[in-house]
Amino acid sequence: MQRRHFLRSVSSLSAAAALLPAHTWAQGAKPALTPVKFTLDFKVTSQTAPFFLAAAKGYYAQEGLDVQIDVGAGSVASLTRVASGAYDLGLGDISALIEAHAKGSLPVQAVYQYYNRAPFVIIGRKDRGITTQMASLKGKKVAAAAVESTRRSWPMVAEQQKLGSDFFEWVTTDFSARDNVMVRGDVDAATYFHDSAVSLFQRMPPEQLSVLSYAEAGVHLYGNAIVASTALMKDKPELVRGFLRATQRALLDALANPSEALAAVRAREPMLRDDQERARWAITRTYLANAETAQVGLGRIQPAVLQQQIAQIGKTFGLPQLPTVQAVWNTGFLPTAVQQGAGA
Repeated sequence: MQRRHFLRSVSSLSAAAALLPAHTWAQGAKPALTPVKFTLDFKVTSQTAPFFLAAAKGYYAQEGLDVQIDVGAGSVASLTRVASGAYDLGLGDISALIEAHAKGSLPVQAVYQYYNRAPFVIIGRKDRGITTQMASLKGKKVAAAAVESTRRSWPMVAEQQKLGSDFFEWVTTDFSARDNVMVRGDVDAATYFHDSAVSLFQRMPPEQLSVLSYAEAGVHLYGNAIVASTALMKDKPELVRGFLRATQRALLDALANPSEALAAVRAREPMLRDDQERARWAITRTYLANAETAQVGLGRIQPAVLQQQIAQIGKTFGLPQLPTVQAVWNTGFLPTAVQQGAGA
């Protein structure tokens, strides 16, 4: 009796299979992956190693996603790409997102806080009397590009430290020339994203330099976050959740085993120097996982901290109206919380 039932079941399955298109039966349990376009904020370096690791280890594919990772042209460009629908998700600076929301309705929100703190620093020459204290910059020459985040955010530090607006002299310098003017001694200091300063550290011994951190000066700014369009979140919420799950999984791997993360980045950009990218990641990771993420979890924020940042951005840039925390940041797509600090 059981044998006859089994044979009837097999016959039914065979009949059903005959009605399916040939390609569907051949694929079996391997459905087509959903294409996803993701834009970085800048070029490929170890700063964004977890995204390439997630692709290399098949984490995105396991979520049903075929992720295309493209280089970016700055945070504003990333936000524009996502808002226009040209890209599904992107990496962009929270301060830029706040400013964009304050100037008008923007159909983009942050969904995962990749950089828990913005890596804004000023790096100064010790032989010019510069220490790790902001007060040591008094009367110095500081190189910076005409429009860049670290320079634009300086008034927040000046107010926090009560230093005054003309505390030092800005020397406008192209990004490409910043290391040169530091090495030659044309300036006393320069602004950097901390993990972008490895090029300078390759040319000047770090022991000859002082790193003045905005965060350590009391200015707590969230940095680059993964952003998504409101249309994508509404129409394909599971795509967003799957992308974030896979990315966080790879972030944990990168924190535990930097070598495989660096290998994934160099597979994409073979010309990258291993020693330089290893040094860069050693800095980057301190901004991704820190005391706050040990408390609230990787990729998460504290609303009070973001609210303070919104207020600071509004005051510094004279914004007429300020967005709410909920308008800027959507917590509804976060993966399971993983509390992990810098020592992991």
